[in-house]
Amino acid sequence: MNRAVTLPSLNAIRAFEATGRTLSVSKAASELAVTPAAVSRQVKALEGFLGLQLFERVRGRLELTSAGARYLAELMPLFAGLRQATDSIRTAGRRSHVLKIRSPATFAVRWLIPRLASFHRQFPDIDVQLTTSSAPLDFRREDIDGGIQLGDGRWPGLSVQRLIPNELVPVAAPSRKIRARSKLTGETLLHSLARADDWAIWMEAAGFARDPRRREMRYETSLLAYQAAIEGHGVAVAQKALVRAELDSGQLVAPFRFELDRGAYTYYFAWPARHASEALTTFRDWLVSLVKTDATL
Repeated sequence: MNRAVTLPSLNAIRAFEATGRTLSVSKAASELAVTPAAVSRQVKALEGFLGLQLFERVRGRLELTSAGARYLAELMPLFAGLRQATDSIRTAGRRSHVLKIRSPATFAVRWLIPRLASFHRQFPDIDVQLTTSSAPLDFRREDIDGGIQLGDGRWPGLSVQRLIPNELVPVAAPSRKIRARSKLTGETLLHSLARADDWAIWMEAAGFARDPRRREMRYETSLLAYQAAIEGHGVAVAQKALVRAELDSGQLVAPFRFELDRGAYTYYFAWPARHASEALTTFRDWLVSLVKTDATL
């Protein structure tokens, strides 16, 4: 008989998620309305439960360990879903339209979810229910109204709206001190299995030869690869629009000037052709306005 898996305290997980997301015990404490000491105790309790170190101090700064980065990347979509579900049930009586939207996890966490609160403020009568998956959209089998998908946008039976540009650029933590003239020799390349060809495509376009001395680490999603880059584990090739905040803040740097624009191959919002409700049209137009705003930054 299988034994049930025991879960750690929800308070401990909340403390870890807030601390990992902000990389600050004091900020996490303020967000959770508790003391910094309480946050530290909860994180220590979680580390004891898991038998793993989740954080370390590097030059006086709090950083995630590789295990912590992996755990945080897995938890963030779950907490985003909990927040959305809570907001949805609290406002259910005020909303008359429900939109079911699906998105790849990386795009959802790094671009869409941080902006969804503004949509709900502008359109309080529309409830967006977001799920994540990297599988191709299938409106005949899925109960969804629209979805976000990576590709060239040429999908029979679907109407599409192009979203962010697909500009590929290598990124790494500034602590790695990567020299552009090194052409990545001896560096650890962080790969996303969801976008397995991005490194090969970028290096070929940049004129970089294959080098057997380069170590490689592979992650299930780009979300995990980007987090590993932030933690200093290597160099990830990123879609620039999805790491803009980290580049602006200095958490990540782009050591190479060369950026590869993959043109039509990018993220699209898609829905069944000739079938767009008023709520779906409102959501699409809102996405378009965000893309235009980002393009001017």
